[in-house]
Amino acid sequence: MNVLSLFDGMSCGQIALERAGKKVDNYFAAEIKPAAIGLVNKRYPGTVQLGDVRNVHYTNLGIEVDKSETSMRVLGVNIDLLIGGSPCKGVSKLNQKQQGLEHKESILFWEYLRILKQIRKTNPKVKFLLENTQGQKEAIQIITKELGVKPLKFNSSLVSAQNRIRLYWTNIPVNSMPERKYLTTLDVFSDEMPEELLITEGRVKWLNNESGKKSVEKGYTRINPYPKSGCITANGHKKWNENYILKDGKYRYLSINELEQLQTLPKGYCDGLSYDEAYDLIGDGWTIDIVSHIFNHLK
Repeated sequence: MNVLSLFDGMSCGQIALERAGKKVDNYFAAEIKPAAIGLVNKRYPGTVQLGDVRNVHYTNLGIEVDKSETSMRVLGVNIDLLIGGSPCKGVSKLNQKQQGLEHKESILFWEYLRILKQIRKTNPKVKFLLENTQGQKEAIQIITKELGVKPLKFNSSLVSAQNRIRLYWTNIPVNSMPERKYLTTLDVFSDEMPEELLITEGRVKWLNNESGKKSVEKGYTRINPYPKSGCITANGHKKWNENYILKDGKYRYLSINELEQLQTLPKGYCDGLSYDEAYDLIGDGWTIDIVSHIFNHLK
């Protein structure tokens, strides 16, 4: 099986395929974040990195990548599975401007569609999976119309201790729900309060003033969340509305290991990354056990 992953990130698709027991012969990844590329090259050294999705083209000869300085051709490759999670910032309910697919990042959905159409010219039966968040209705309707399938709607809370509702457009014949695992934050969060995870004094003051208390009341900010955590988002720790652990009057961020567990990643997968890099990639990634359930239906 030859797989082309667009917006590959930390290669959650590759982890999910492995967990589903699917043998991959060639895995091609379009990604531009150095931290993501470095991590994937370490975990899956056979990955063929293609760079910016806008430079990737698929012809009857295979994959071609046009760059300003160099060009790459991977000839004689027939893509069997196209996957990706196009940027969701314009689609998300959290985007107050509600720019939809006109957002400067979310517009990259059209690159996914372009490449899918190119692949279909030589392989009409290619399987595909596109992930995005629920949000702006117009954007969801456009994606659904262009891909020709209604999205599956799964909450990661089925398989993890995180509330994370996502939409999955696919022509893989999925006919079941993921098996519920009944995990809670008690299974994930540690009682330890490492010094390096303690939050700043300014943020402590905010959590205890009127603004912070309103944020907690509305559910934007979560302190010792139970039974499920709030959704992990890229760079979430740089925003003040997130998950906090409170113990003995001290607040801390979630550890990288706790974040990995919430996304059902392999333990230690992000070893070697800084906290900022790991949080960003994990928040941008997929819940592995949800996607592996979808891949379990691949023939």
